[in-house]
Amino acid sequence: MNTTRVLSCCLGMLCTVMVTSSLHAQGPAKRPLSELINLQQPGWELVNQWMREAKNKVQVLPKIPARADSALLAAQVTTRSPMGAVIYETGGILVDDGWLRILGSGSPKMNRSLMSWNQDKPAGMLLVADDVLGGFYAINGGAFGQETLGKIFYFAPDNLRWEATNKTYSEFLVFCFSGDLKGYYRNLRWKGWEQEVSALTGTQGLACYPFLFTKEGKNVGKDKRGTVPIQELWNFEQDMQRKLDGSQ
Repeated sequence: MNTTRVLSCCLGMLCTVMVTSSLHAQGPAKRPLSELINLQQPGWELVNQWMREAKNKVQVLPKIPARADSALLAAQVTTRSPMGAVIYETGGILVDDGWLRILGSGSPKMNRSLMSWNQDKPAGMLLVADDVLGGFYAINGGAFGQETLGKIFYFAPDNLRWEATNKTYSEFLVFCFSGDLKGYYRNLRWKGWEQEVSALTGTQGLACYPFLFTKEGKNVGKDKRGTVPIQELWNFEQDMQRKLDGSQ
């Protein structure tokens, strides 16, 4: 890993802790937009490089300037970091025909920003991306322990458990753009999924029945699939996890 990438990873981890803290606690006075936009060392150059080298299909949703300003102010991270750059420079990023959705400042095709999506979500984590089947990616801000602060965890819809990826936000972006998504999702894709998924917006997901976390639902190609709001998938899966754990 080169020096630039190491620095970006460190900045990403620091920004993540700051963002998750600001979501759930009263922090210091907010910095103005002029202090958050870094023109000398923009993180967007690094993100752009990763996208130019991408092995997977990547679509950057155009930003709406006013929304980008508001989203960056809410996040309070600088555009020197990859996270700040994605928030400020994109309305979101779709990978593999929309199978993966990386949150930015929101756009008509993905009408939610990173910070708005995290409102009323559990403390100690920052949701930064999700997949079409209700898999959610969150950066650890303390919810998953202190040893993995700043690392991405994945909530798997086929077992309703948070799984460590051991990736920082920057490393997660590189994985999304150039990683083996076909292998990673080999048990969750079906013949013709591309056409079905590309018809959805970034605020929708696919609910499967039988449920993916049941024995009967493991063959996703034979499951019944219906379009639902991604918020509905989040609520349902979190509720089921609590019930299965006996905490509700």
